[in-house]
Amino acid sequence: MEVPPLRARILETVIRKSTLKQKVFDNTFATFNLLKDTLLEMASEMDDALDGKLDRRVRIEYRDRGKFEVQLQVANDLLIFQMHTDVFDFGPEHPVRQTPYVQGGPENAYCGVVNIYNFLSDSFKFNRNADEGYLIGRLFINRERRFFVEGKGQTSVRADAFGSAEIDRDALVKVLEEAIAFALDFDLLTVPYDISARVTVDQFNTKMDNSKFVTGKRLGYEFDTQDI
Repeated sequence: MEVPPLRARILETVIRKSTLKQKVFDNTFATFNLLKDTLLEMASEMDDALDGKLDRRVRIEYRDRGKFEVQLQVANDLLIFQMHTDVFDFGPEHPVRQTPYVQGGPENAYCGVVNIYNFLSDSFKFNRNADEGYLIGRLFINRERRFFVEGKGQTSVRADAFGSAEIDRDALVKVLEEAIAFALDFDLLTVPYDISARVTVDQFNTKMDNSKFVTGKRLGYEFDTQDI
């Protein structure tokens, strides 16, 4: 039975794109597992280096939160690394689209992503569910394990150099160290007076009052993303 042209094109697209996206997912998942192992090793090394040098209430703690999430608490900061399960392409104006690597092979643009968030550790400790966190970095990996990084303080392979390097442990160490360093330097600012000048009776009287007063490192200020 002859397959109509449009049906044949649909089937060909399903085969091509599903194969491509599965390869990208597998590479991203493998990278995320390597990230977990690297982060656990770094946490242990840093904790040993700090032993006896400061109050033990200051913690460096690794927490595996499942297949697609891992956390690192460093003192009052909590970094959450979350792998998205979908695969993404980029718009025509994105810098990766201008690279020879992608122009020579458009399917190289399809990437998985690991997001890096920064929260205050007390937000989770005291169940302050309204507190704000910040996306401080994103790691993209493609079908050939080529990668680039967007993020605050990140000096690793940027979008305009996509295709120049393959992700490995050494590259992950640099990404992780720069994310941790940025989070530690990204200090909590007091909320502008006019924003916090009025509160309601309910905010004081409810049992969950800890979650009623929103806290975030830049609450009331613009979070500048110009270097991402």
